[in-house]
Amino acid sequence: MELHDKETRCGEILPVVVIGNGPSGICLSYLLSGHTAYLSPGASHPNPLLHSKLAEQPGLSLLEQDLEYLCEGLQGRSSNPVAVLFDSLLLPDSDFGADHTSPLEWRYEPERAVPHLVLGKGPPGGAWHAMEGSMLTLSLANWMELPGLKLKDWMKDKRRNVRNDRATPAEIASYYQHYVSRMSLEHNFACGTTVTSVTRWPADHHDSHGCWRVTGLQCREGEDLGDDSPAESVPFSLLARNVVLATGTHDIPARLGVEGESLPYVCHSFWELEGAISRGELDESSDPVLVVGAGLTAADAVLAAHHLNTPVYHAFRRAVTDPGLIFNQLPKMLYPEYHKVHQMMMQQQHQSASPLDSSSSPARLSSSSSSYAGYLSFPRHRVVSFRPDRKCVLLSDSGQRSVVQVSKALVLIGAHPNLSFLPEQGRPLGVRPDEAVTCRRNPIDVDPFTNRVVAADGPGMYAMGPLVGENFVRFLKGGALAIASDIAKGLRGGEDGGGLGSSDILADKWVAAQTLAKVTRS
Repeated sequence: MELHDKETRCGEILPVVVIGNGPSGICLSYLLSGHTAYLSPGASHPNPLLHSKLAEQPGLSLLEQDLEYLCEGLQGRSSNPVAVLFDSLLLPDSDFGADHTSPLEWRYEPERAVPHLVLGKGPPGGAWHAMEGSMLTLSLANWMELPGLKLKDWMKDKRRNVRNDRATPAEIASYYQHYVSRMSLEHNFACGTTVTSVTRWPADHHDSHGCWRVTGLQCREGEDLGDDSPAESVPFSLLARNVVLATGTHDIPARLGVEGESLPYVCHSFWELEGAISRGELDESSDPVLVVGAGLTAADAVLAAHHLNTPVYHAFRRAVTDPGLIFNQLPKMLYPEYHKVHQMMMQQQHQSASPLDSSSSPARLSSSSSSYAGYLSFPRHRVVSFRPDRKCVLLSDSGQRSVVQVSKALVLIGAHPNLSFLPEQGRPLGVRPDEAVTCRRNPIDVDPFTNRVVAADGPGMYAMGPLVGENFVRFLKGGALAIASDIAKGLRGGEDGGGLGSSDILADKWVAAQTLAKVTRS
């Protein structure tokens, strides 16, 4: 869909604009398009309390139910109560390995559809299209699927079994793109768009409610400008009653902030390692690759280099036994490749000559007789500097400095969302407004049952997915339910039929929430 000059041509105020076309935005589009969940007649849920609550009003759709009431007493692996609820309804008792049938029945009710647009830089699926395609996803395959289309059924149509109940990122990206087509959601998606500004337009004599203005650039569709010509981008401007932030957090790689980090041999993405491998720059004769970080992307980098017999130094801040380390939370049988990396981290550790020796000492890689030749881990170490001569200085918690000669350094310590389209990069929206928004440490502060942004400049701003701390597709679907439910209830409470007739009600609730937030913080 092309958005060029949409505001000036149509003069309309859209009910909803979603920024981000990953699984969060796709799931929300599905719910806003009239696909509605009900308790299936004769169905039961293994949680008797939840089942009895659902059975109290079986004729009501899930969007019309009191989500806060349904969430009471539920426990799960997410801190978001609606995420736990929706996950429990879609995949009952899946944490225990059970394969219960969902008690939900999905009906298409076009009269419930809410007009909306989903904006994204690339094709539907978001960052999944940029992920490496051969390694397996962390989540089980059914945890990656969206409502209404079983991933395993889709994989069977592709004539491939899902290995170990897991799929590759490339397969997941293809599934999400197919999902949009299969569910007839394409008309809601505007791809090739980059949002540059989201601002609040106050109420005036033309519009008594106020709205959000979303501006940006969109690459023209279907134009062949030649190999050397960049695609033409044209500006767009949209007005929306509600705007949903669903951009994810993979836009800006996190940096260490140390001397020499901008040197050419220092990389900040796994794909840069892949590029070096494809160009033949790394092999068993190369100087070691330094991998910094203890997450799954860092583990993927260790595996990729180790597969080439390229020596690896691996530095990270935590101890290998730290329960917060992701490897200590993964079942060994389901994730053998990451268990292997964890074993390497434990068994091939750098041994400090003297705990309090502050002098520099050279690091020694494991010999060919070791269990994992060519690998050496540096637990509880941080990078002090990168030198132009490709030497990196590491410092342990005990104060010992080590200098390692490397061919490349990969800093893989996570990523931050790109919220440059918001005032102050979205900082005022975080749980800690004085810090940058990050997925783990400082997510956007939202109401747990509606996903409304607490500190927004006005009513009608929501956030979901990694921006609110939900990293797994399995749980971000709960954010879509919370938002769709809140918007649907607002529509039912409104009077006018243009845009969202609930603006007055939402405005009153927003003012009340702001007052409560100020009282709580004081």
